[in-house]
Amino acid sequence: MMHPLTLPAGALCALVGPPGCGKSTFAAHYPDSWRVCLDLFRKAATDNEADQLATPVAAEIQNLLLDARLSRMRTTLVDSTNLLLHVRAGLLARARYWQRTPVAVLFDVPLTTVETQNAGRDRVVPVHIVREQHQLLPDVGQLHAEGFKEVHLASELGATAGTLR
Repeated sequence: MMHPLTLPAGALCALVGPPGCGKSTFAAHYPDSWRVCLDLFRKAATDNEADQLATPVAAEIQNLLLDARLSRMRTTLVDSTNLLLHVRAGLLARARYWQRTPVAVLFDVPLTTVETQNAGRDRVVPVHIVREQHQLLPDVGQLHAEGFKEVHLASELGATAGTLR
């Protein structure tokens, strides 16, 4: 069973993990309006959420929505992999600019579980990409050092295989 995470009002919460680790399922436990997701913006732009060439446009849409929500002190979940340092730095900069609390949920899900969950998804990400991205997972200390005020492990929230599908 998942233990809900109580987020500070107006927080920017970055979900950090590879494809198939349970980020979107985790986000589904919160109001739909909180979720900002690159996949949805890629799909809106190209009819294909997997079209990586649409990522720059999707990122622009994401940034517009982040600014709109954070400026109004609306709690926001960033449902993307957020595995690259420069991506997290951009999120932290937006949180700082709007004076919002940056929170991270680190999906510390074992690779075998991620591969199994990915294989059962409607849109399966190639295994080599899942493995490459799993290797990019930061640790709690790194996320704190980057500037996240709170870092929660998905495993401690019960957001693991069997509870999130």
